[in-house]
Amino acid sequence: MRLFHFSDDPDIAVFEPRPVRVPSIRPAGREWLNGPLVWAIDGDHDFMYFFPRDCPRILIWATPETPETERRHWLGDWRAAAYVERHWLERLEGETIHRYELPVWDFEDLGDAGMWVARKKVVPLDHVAMSQLDREFAPRGVELRVVDSLRPLKCLRDTGLHVSGIRLRNAGDW
Repeated sequence: MRLFHFSDDPDIAVFEPRPVRVPSIRPAGREWLNGPLVWAIDGDHDFMYFFPRDCPRILIWATPETPETERRHWLGDWRAAAYVERHWLERLEGETIHRYELPVWDFEDLGDAGMWVARKKVVPLDHVAMSQLDREFAPRGVELRVVDSLRPLKCLRDTGLHVSGIRLRNAGDW
C-alpha cells in the first residue's frame, strides 16, 4: 500500500500537523480529527485529489452493500466516477499539482474512504508533479464526468453508493 498527499506547493520538505481549515462535526470520541494532523490518502482512492485544490467535485463508487442494479446504473463498467463542473475543466487540463508519497508507518487508518492521519510531522519519501489531470482518471478505472452543475447529484446521497463531496462550498449553485 502507498499513501499520498496532494498539494499545489512544489516545495514541501516536511509536513507539519495542523488543524483542518473548516472543522466538521465529528462523532463522540473523534473530535481530535479537527485537531493538528497530517492527512494522507491511499493509492486506491488517490483519484479523489487529481483536481486543483479548490475545485468542487463529487466522487462515487460501489460498496459491498451497493445493489448490483444501482452499481450498473451509476457506474457501468467503471470502478468509480468523478463529477466536476464544466467551468473547472480548463483548469483540470492545465494546472499542475504535486503528489507527495508519504511513509506508511507514520499513519493510522481512519477506515473511511482511504483516509489516513499522522499526529506528528512527516517527511515525504518522494514528490511527483502531475499535469493534464483529466488524463489520470481512466487508467485507474475512474470515469471523469463533466456536468454543468453538481447540484442535481445531491440525489446520490439516497443511493447505496459511497458518495464523497469535496469543496462543494465552491460549486456554482450548491
